[in-house]
Amino acid sequence: MTLSGETFSLLIKPASADCNLECAYCFYRDRVGPHSGNERRMSVRVLTRLISGFLETPQTQHVFAWQGGEPTLMGVDFFEEVVTLQRKYSPAGGKVANCLQTNAQLIDDEFAGFFARNGFLLGVSLDGPLAMHDRYRKRGDGAGSHAAAMKGIECLKRHGVEFNIAILVSKANVKKSREVYRFLRENGCDYHQYIECVEFDESGCIQPYSISAEEWGDFLCGIFDEWVEADAGRVSVRLFDAVLACLIGEGPAICSMGHACNRYVVVEFNGDAYPCDFYVRKDLRIGNIETNEWKEIRGSPIFASFAAQKSDWSASCASCPYLPLCQGDCLKNRTPALNHPRTLSFLCPGWKKFYDHSLPKFMELAGQVAHNRNGSQYGQR
Repeated sequence: MTLSGETFSLLIKPASADCNLECAYCFYRDRVGPHSGNERRMSVRVLTRLISGFLETPQTQHVFAWQGGEPTLMGVDFFEEVVTLQRKYSPAGGKVANCLQTNAQLIDDEFAGFFARNGFLLGVSLDGPLAMHDRYRKRGDGAGSHAAAMKGIECLKRHGVEFNIAILVSKANVKKSREVYRFLRENGCDYHQYIECVEFDESGCIQPYSISAEEWGDFLCGIFDEWVEADAGRVSVRLFDAVLACLIGEGPAICSMGHACNRYVVVEFNGDAYPCDFYVRKDLRIGNIETNEWKEIRGSPIFASFAAQKSDWSASCASCPYLPLCQGDCLKNRTPALNHPRTLSFLCPGWKKFYDHSLPKFMELAGQVAHNRNGSQYGQR
């Protein structure tokens, strides 16, 4: 499998796992090496190499996704340098897009103004109303983070910054799907991404904040029923948009629905590259951007082997009518360790429940989109 010439985007960790919150369910905090404090900050040297090298690769649009930890810990000046370097090295007529995922604790007028001027699309982590959000998303002193997140969101609205809401579905909110959905709608948040919280400990046991398959199915059905009744075409739910895209013959809009895990490369603060942020492990390091060309990184045998495991399904998957949509689910949900990809997804019964419930209506909506040949009303930004 050759990957070096395919389109891909970057998922960049400029402050690594450093964060101003200590969320109980954070999956990334323990996945990086023994660095601390200001040691885990991307240098201008690494940043320059990152931007100049990536902009040399043949892409229709070069997508930089800034994540963490918490990327706003880098400060506005760092991101000013980002856009300066992108303008310097972008080929004539080239398209560059910047996305940034944040807990919104540090969003103020300076940051929001910068994002608005430079066309950043933000993802804001918000798990619903106060009690749900603050159950796991706490500051180091134990205080909740909901009020600051809402203040940051209002600041983004004031400056006209485009943003989506990323909701981690955990034990805190999985029984409250309709309440979560209505809370977002009432607060003017019309772009939703619901992410399942499934984490295992070292012995392979599910963590207490994680959800069950049945809960996941019920949650998605509840969101779908709220959405399809009045909001289809008006509110964007990323999963629902992706299902519709697949049904009308477009490519997978989210990586878990793809045939191979090769759509992006994770770049740590020091330039180390990995195939997925759920698998930032020494044995899956595929290079370093300062010492390896992108052709080498993307062509790494480790990357090729990792990517191929996505389609190494269980026998049950091969005969499932929902395989074209599910593609066996994300590797992280199949098994605690990346050694047995043929294991069924932990969430499989929940996915089946959701598709059993929703697919007839999805087919009807897909028919409408195909008839009009204008699916943009359902599209994710």
